[in-house]
Amino acid sequence: MTAFTIHTVDTAPEDSKAMLDDTKKQTGMIPNLFGVLAESPSTLKAYQQLHQAFLDTSFNPEELTVVWQTINVENKCTYCVPAHTGIAHSMKVDPALTEALRNKAAMPNAKLQALQDATLSIVRNRGNISEAELAAFYAAGYGQQQVLEIILGLSQKVISNYTNHVAKTPVDEVFKKFAW
Repeated sequence: MTAFTIHTVDTAPEDSKAMLDDTKKQTGMIPNLFGVLAESPSTLKAYQQLHQAFLDTSFNPEELTVVWQTINVENKCTYCVPAHTGIAHSMKVDPALTEALRNKAAMPNAKLQALQDATLSIVRNRGNISEAELAAFYAAGYGQQQVLEIILGLSQKVISNYTNHVAKTPVDEVFKKFAW
């Protein structure tokens, strides 16, 4: 099998160069995932747009983290779990929540538990969430908008989790302390 290339601004296809350069300017680095995705400029662009769209949802940082990490852990993504642990820390999410997610432990409150349960059901059942599960999600204070936003987050995570599985993307140095 041929190893996937982790592109830099210099080695990336022309249509990916500006996206990688912008990422480096904004974050001070090019995550290995982005370097891999750069092989397909359309995929890199889609991932970045989905990421921003998910950040723009109604979810707060804790809820974003619950959706991301629930999917990452369920999909056993050894790149994304550490990366999103670091992202959660930068978003000031309680480390106890990130540890609970990483270890498949109960959520700290009923509302986040309902969010995790709905996310897991959507992932495991390929979107075929039951009426009872939806009712429990709605009873926790969420609505149809948040169901669709979970699906948006899942769309982003399919790109990253599956890419990392196929490419065996190495964890970035900055996230290695959160290895999973």
